[in-house]
Amino acid sequence: MKKLFVTTVLILATVMSVSAQKKPYSVTWQNFNTYSTRLPETGKLVTKPADGSGDSRWSIGCETLDRDYADFSQFRKYVGPLGVGYARIQSGWAKCEQEKGKYDFAWLDEIVDGLNSQGVRPWMCLCYGNPLYGADRNLGSGIFTTDEVMKPWLKYVRETVKHYGDRVAMWEIWNEPNLRSKNNPEVYAEMLIVTAEEIRKVNRKAVIIGFGLSGVPTAWPKKVMDILKDRKKTDLIDMVSFHPYYPNPDNATTDILALDSLMKSYSPKIKLFQGETGCPSILEYGHAMNHYEWSEYKQAKWDLRRMANDFRLEIMSNIFTMVDLQYENMLQSFGLIRMNLRKKVVYKRPSYYAVQHMVSLLTTKVHPFDLEVDHNATREISVVGIKDEAGKTVGAMLWYSDQMPTDVLEKDNVSMTIKGLDMKDPVYVEPITGKVHEVKTVILRGGLSGGNVRLSGLPMWDSPVFLMERESVSMERE
Repeated sequence: MKKLFVTTVLILATVMSVSAQKKPYSVTWQNFNTYSTRLPETGKLVTKPADGSGDSRWSIGCETLDRDYADFSQFRKYVGPLGVGYARIQSGWAKCEQEKGKYDFAWLDEIVDGLNSQGVRPWMCLCYGNPLYGADRNLGSGIFTTDEVMKPWLKYVRETVKHYGDRVAMWEIWNEPNLRSKNNPEVYAEMLIVTAEEIRKVNRKAVIIGFGLSGVPTAWPKKVMDILKDRKKTDLIDMVSFHPYYPNPDNATTDILALDSLMKSYSPKIKLFQGETGCPSILEYGHAMNHYEWSEYKQAKWDLRRMANDFRLEIMSNIFTMVDLQYENMLQSFGLIRMNLRKKVVYKRPSYYAVQHMVSLLTTKVHPFDLEVDHNATREISVVGIKDEAGKTVGAMLWYSDQMPTDVLEKDNVSMTIKGLDMKDPVYVEPITGKVHEVKTVILRGGLSGGNVRLSGLPMWDSPVFLMERESVSMERE
């Protein structure tokens, strides 16, 4: 009897202990905050939610909801506080038209109106087919060309654009058409032309994004653009989107510049849009950048380096993706928010806070300019200056750029001279944690004179750090 009593007590104690455990939390977020710098902490960045104005260079991915790989209602409240101005969604022809000629936009209304209510402007990718007409609805599907499919497609496009009006900010035509060889440039050129013309019939001022390229190729889109030029249709597109999944995000720059040069040769009005890219948070066996040992540490650094490069290139940027996506064969781990198999939120990853802080620092009110840096580090350092709309210097951003991001949390103390940087009262900002630090202890005597900044040991790692004028940083004081 005594043995039974003791056993019962132990069982009850175990149950009580389990029930008392806190909900899941991010250990990696705790570790990012533990490994700080030797610089005195003076405050924390203040972030702002999206305001619905669309005055932003940043977007977040809310894709695949057309195939129910995520549940918008579970993460809706987290989108606005992220601070981005836009969110990419997909139109879901097969989900809207499940009976020929009848459209049900209720599920899509919930997303479009939900994003707008969060102050985030949706932009919609019109993509994929409808099995009702014998057309595949998934990534990599063939682009249809027959009248039997094209006619109902164009009718669907017309009804969708008409239904949403100015509730949708921009329209993108197809997703990664070059992903499969069966989609040759001639086929996509026809799809692009007829779909863009249909959009413009409904809304002649519509902003139209072409391509949604897999990677950053030039040969494939050149063939498409040659067709548009021959048919005098290059004015149909305002932007060209691409998806630069490079294990080292800094390695994409050369290819992006080549794509920009190509598009400018057809029309100086065409702008680039980094339309989809992000980083897994675990080693994945499928999808982009698979078979690398990713982690939540590397993901946060990777996302910020992509954003830093897109800021320097002055192009709009969409980070993939808001939440983990439950594909048919796997739970994909690109999300800024970790989700479980029930499509419910587990916790915000460090990358969520990192993107939130980066958005608050790099608004449309600041712009990049070129700087040079001499340093004693063994790594390559990228540096970009930051100026306000009046041309006044407000800061600089620096990071190790020569390798893929690592899990290393310690920072190197690097002596350097940043040439062409004129600052009066700088602070050091680490955008993953949002911590703001005093930097006076590492400024050399006379180190803020002569239009240069000389430092005796600035904490550096493979993720962007900022030197910012104190007055330009919105922060809560310690």
